[in-house]
Amino acid sequence: MTSTPTRTAAAPAAPARRGRADLVVLAVEAALLAAAVVVGAVLNARGSGLHADAAPAYATWRPHVGWGTPAVVLVAVVVLVWGVPWARTARWGRLLLAGWLASVAWTLALALVDGWSAGLAERLTTQAEYLHEVPRITDVSAVLAGFTGRILDFQPDSWSTHTAGHPPGALLVFVWLDRVGLGGGAAAGLVCVLAGATVAVSVPVTLRALGADGAARALVPFLVLLPGAVWVGASADGLFAGVVAAGLALLATGGRWTAFAGGLVLGFALHLSYGFVLVGLLAVAVLAVRARDGWAALAAALAGVAAVVVAFTTAGFWWWDGYRLVVERYYQGWAADRPYGYWVWANLAALLLSAGPAVGPALRRALVAAVGPVRGALARLAAGSADGGVIAGPAGRIGRAARWWSAMAGAVRGAGPVVVLPVAAALAVVAADLSGLSKAEVERIWLPFAVWLLVAVAHLPARTHRWWLAGQAVTAVAVNHLLFTVS
Repeated sequence: MTSTPTRTAAAPAAPARRGRADLVVLAVEAALLAAAVVVGAVLNARGSGLHADAAPAYATWRPHVGWGTPAVVLVAVVVLVWGVPWARTARWGRLLLAGWLASVAWTLALALVDGWSAGLAERLTTQAEYLHEVPRITDVSAVLAGFTGRILDFQPDSWSTHTAGHPPGALLVFVWLDRVGLGGGAAAGLVCVLAGATVAVSVPVTLRALGADGAARALVPFLVLLPGAVWVGASADGLFAGVVAAGLALLATGGRWTAFAGGLVLGFALHLSYGFVLVGLLAVAVLAVRARDGWAALAAALAGVAAVVVAFTTAGFWWWDGYRLVVERYYQGWAADRPYGYWVWANLAALLLSAGPAVGPALRRALVAAVGPVRGALARLAAGSADGGVIAGPAGRIGRAARWWSAMAGAVRGAGPVVVLPVAAALAVVAADLSGLSKAEVERIWLPFAVWLLVAVAHLPARTHRWWLAGQAVTAVAVNHLLFTVS
């Protein structure tokens, strides 16, 4: 007689505990951001070489409103009130088109808070940007052949900061745009916005292809109201995020030729940013979750990547030489002054401004969801070792490796894409952070990883999605109206 009320009373206990844990993580995020702002202000006052006036963001404090402000509020209200329920039932094609259009509207509205010129048309025309070099490019072949010779600073023909800091693919994008009549800051900025907004299509397509249709639908509003849209409009990193997401979507869908196309796109992404070598973690995660012809898809993808690497190498640019020189160039500039002891943790606060407050609680839930499959894999490994005995020599090592791979593959598929993809993105971010080659400006540099971290929001209770989305929107509005962000 007493057991029934006990079970009834205990039923909501686990969700309540998870809800409290979400609030604890949210409080930790707030404390981290507050600490980064306060410590950053103190270090700036002492002249400690942060080179970021509004640390942890690379921006300046400038409270303002603009004629994009009403549009920002309108887009946020429409997505919050109508977008969330509609995303659950809309026809798939219509949802993707609406998601992309809404993402474009959100990004442009945020940019126009600063005005047409300062917010969009002139963002990519400063001395540090790629467009500074475009008018002087007359021979693409010569540029590729001599690219590495101009990476180091303090020589007459050194590349501009962003051009030197990236492989030549980034510069070539803007050269090609100029060649087809889309030259100038306004056209380049709009291309970055239009391409960056495609993450609202590519990421859900990836999830659906991997069997997570519900998560794909739930994620669309979060990708639309991405706080990182502040930097998508307009910076090349927004375009880069779109390219990376498209490549991963191709890996997840179709057959071997589609995987080969995905490899081509990701191979080109590798020549957009040296840091995209870490996209390999996400690519492996996608292929590991993919249930069909995984090994064949991996081989096709690697062939695509290799084709792009060979093409650039044949043209005269060897990726590894560029990477080695860009590290040297990195420490010729502000990186030599910026203290690792601050940025190694303040970077994570800057990431919160881009990914939004929902990312911490969502990622915590994803990590908790990963525990069961990992424990199951370890149990199967232990059982296999006990049943199979110990075999010495190469045969034993091969057998143990095969069992380990089978168990881990089972764990990955058991966890599913809504666990594996955000965890892979988190590992990439941690690696980039600890490397010391990402001191500051990560709120835009890590955009290609931030959108995959947000996959974890599928673990948040559906009834709370509007609240979390409101927090995402408020973050973007606060950043864009309190700071003048620069790239």
